[in-house]
Amino acid sequence: MTVELKFAEELVDFIDRSPSPFHAVENVKHELLKNGFVELNLKEKWNVEKEGKYFTVKNDSALIAFVVGKGDIEEDGFKLIGAHTDSPTFRIKPNPEMVEEGAYLRLNTEVYGGPIINTWLDRPLSIAGRVAIKGKDPFNPEVKFINIDKPLMIIPNLAIHMNRKINEGVKLNTQKETLPLVGMINDEFEKKDFLIKLLAKELNVSHEDIVDFDLYLYEYEKGSIVGLNNEFISCGKQDDLAMAHAGIKALINGEVGNSTNVVVLFDNEEVGSTTKQGAASPMLRTVLERICIALGKGREDFYRSLYNSFLISADMAHAVHPNYAEKQDPTNRPVLNGGPCIKISANQSYTTDSLSLTVYESVCKCAGVPVQKFLNRSDERGGSTIGPISSTQIDISSVDIGNPLLGMHSIRELGGVKDHYYIYKSFVEYFK
Repeated sequence: MTVELKFAEELVDFIDRSPSPFHAVENVKHELLKNGFVELNLKEKWNVEKEGKYFTVKNDSALIAFVVGKGDIEEDGFKLIGAHTDSPTFRIKPNPEMVEEGAYLRLNTEVYGGPIINTWLDRPLSIAGRVAIKGKDPFNPEVKFINIDKPLMIIPNLAIHMNRKINEGVKLNTQKETLPLVGMINDEFEKKDFLIKLLAKELNVSHEDIVDFDLYLYEYEKGSIVGLNNEFISCGKQDDLAMAHAGIKALINGEVGNSTNVVVLFDNEEVGSTTKQGAASPMLRTVLERICIALGKGREDFYRSLYNSFLISADMAHAVHPNYAEKQDPTNRPVLNGGPCIKISANQSYTTDSLSLTVYESVCKCAGVPVQKFLNRSDERGGSTIGPISSTQIDISSVDIGNPLLGMHSIRELGGVKDHYYIYKSFVEYFK
């Protein structure tokens, strides 16, 4: 087995164990603790030392990990990699039980982010997330993570015999036609508080103690390595857990230089980042300042450190699609396994400029990693990511990059095995 294939299989395993942002952060946290990192509580005083390894968690769904550099932080600054933990999906509403025809039990959901909705049909689905339980202190409820690790539900399609034009394209009503079917019920009693009782049984708590939840649907089937020569990763949530995985692995395995190396995993990028744990919040800026304070530095030193820093905003990019080649920019046409893409936009939906591009391209050259460029067609509006949003909070020189994907926001995206190792190599070189 090649090193690239092994690393890609590690990614598939990580994503399989991370069915929600809460689980992703918990898995990263476990990996950091295993490698000598120390957790810092946001509510307590911090003590950090040069070359020390630390992390802190916000809302159970966002994480910032860092290794303090050997140099003076006001002169050597921070080297940051930013990614996000959330992916497009469906969120379960309160009081979700709905019965159709007196027999079919469905759950009421709402769309989270921008999924390709029809890819969620006719697949085994399950539920994962966070449950809030009554605690002794009303301001500190007990928190439990949950993953119903079995094929629990499905969103069935309508037969072609009842919709002869289905292959001409169908717009799905997300309040009516995408509600997952859980099972058949015999009477009203079975419906009452079905979900709360299921959660209570799984968590071994009283259903009366469960107050609320943050629960999401996920595809039950595990991702795969596919292709004639095992060159593709077919797996959901690569946007953006692939960058989170590569960034954390690089932080753990990279060398400690003069700069302080940081990986920040935001939440809620898929819905605009305007949450306390999102890139539009002061979370990252606050943590960077607290690192400076814990090292005995002043506010002037903190501001100096920012202007000696660099941020890689690491999300995914779009590869040329072999069935829709005309959708790509005519002269910048990244392909799977051709290396990470530097993302560029005249309207600044990506932060890349000529200077930050040169920095990342030089890093990749030192690492022996090929580089591609991604731009949208001039007549198409593309997406954005955490880079420009982070710039509203901290004005650090920044580049937007990411590995090319096919089927981005599908329940099952297609990435390149070599690309995932390439991006990891570029991150290790960057931290050096």
